[in-house]
Amino acid sequence: MVCMGEFQNKKTLLSKKNIKARLSFARKHLNDPQDFWENTLWTDETKVELFEMCVSHYVWCKSNSAFQKNNITPTVKCGGNMMVWGCFAASGPGRLAVINENMNSAVYEKNLKDNVLPSVRDLKLKRTWVLRQDKDPKHTSKSTSEWLKKNKRKTLEWHSQSPDLNPIEMLWHDLKKVVHAQKPSSVAELQQFCIDEWTEIPPQRCNRFIASYRKRLIAVVAAQGGPTSY
Repeated sequence: MVCMGEFQNKKTLLSKKNIKARLSFARKHLNDPQDFWENTLWTDETKVELFEMCVSHYVWCKSNSAFQKNNITPTVKCGGNMMVWGCFAASGPGRLAVINENMNSAVYEKNLKDNVLPSVRDLKLKRTWVLRQDKDPKHTSKSTSEWLKKNKRKTLEWHSQSPDLNPIEMLWHDLKKVVHAQKPSSVAELQQFCIDEWTEIPPQRCNRFIASYRKRLIAVVAAQGGPTSY
């Protein structure tokens, strides 16, 4: 007899309000030209742990032996983490910034000032480019909204609980996987590995995400705003 773990599909819990907003967004943008998505700068923040804590493994073992030494993986308490902000477009990855202080509106605005336009230039986006950010309070605060307006930054309207419509989530997954494979032993190493590996993301991978973006919108419409396979 053997014992084995079991995975479940995990999807973001959607409220009726979220479902309605997702469906509205998908329908509104379903027939946007591909050029619109190719000139969108996708931005986001994520936390990167020094030790990878959220990976599940299957273990085949004899009955009543699941907790024997050979069948367990030792864990350690988290030894550190860091917050990074990144961006990308169809033409490739933009800048990645390590956030070494509490991210409030002022810090966020400085980050946009330091990294958005250089990324837009490097990625050769057209003058009609659009900035995508989520609805985090520091992104939508009065201060940030005024800064965006003053600096003539056109933003893509967004809604909560839609990682399947945000392709940068896949780049975060790629980044964390390759960084943790290098087994960084300090936050300083973690930081350097993240910066180095982000620049190595193939532009072709970024392009594939954007080339197939309409399929994501179709999936949301088909699901009537509910969860999709993305």
